[in-house]
Amino acid sequence: MSAAALLPVALLGGLVGLVVPPVAWRFVDPPARPAGAVRLCPPLAVVVFVGLATVRGDDPALPVLLAVAAVGLVLAVVDLACLRLPDPLVAAAGVLAFGGLAGAALLAGTPGRLVGALAGAAFSGAAHVLLALLPKSRLGFGDVKLAAVLGLPLGWLGRDALLTGLLLPHLLHGGLVLGLLAARRVHRDTLLPLGPALLAGAWLAALLT
Repeated sequence: MSAAALLPVALLGGLVGLVVPPVAWRFVDPPARPAGAVRLCPPLAVVVFVGLATVRGDDPALPVLLAVAAVGLVLAVVDLACLRLPDPLVAAAGVLAFGGLAGAALLAGTPGRLVGALAGAAFSGAAHVLLALLPKSRLGFGDVKLAAVLGLPLGWLGRDALLTGLLLPHLLHGGLVLGLLAARRVHRDTLLPLGPALLAGAWLAALLT
């Protein structure tokens, strides 16, 4: 995608970043609202949007990827603030992903990619259910539902994207936990949100595969 074409995507990302905090605050009590979110969300959204447009600009599902990313930014802020992935937001991401990918498959005449998306959602959801059922697992079922939703666009992008999107979040989360433990910022029993890692891993998988 040309630089001129990326400019409106960057502007859209900035606008989405401005909207993310007020939408997230509907799910977060005032004392838990991180002050830095209002300042950080616009540039972060620009990076997320421009990254997807640069790498996936020729994919008919790019608008779907951007829409899911927008909801994902809200989910990340909420999870960081209060360790929650609200069902209405996860469901909205799922509806956008499935409906948008179904439309993209129909318009592009590629029904096989929709089948791949559904298979990705099933595989990602099942894998995280198994992880959640392991003894002493701290994986919540909000994380499981989000992983299943993210399996839709990852499955659309292909097997490599799906497998990378399944592995990367846990590497990112594990590395963060080890770093925080080494710095004595958290304890072994401290609960940390997995949602942002799931979303970051899916975004990186879309860029790297």
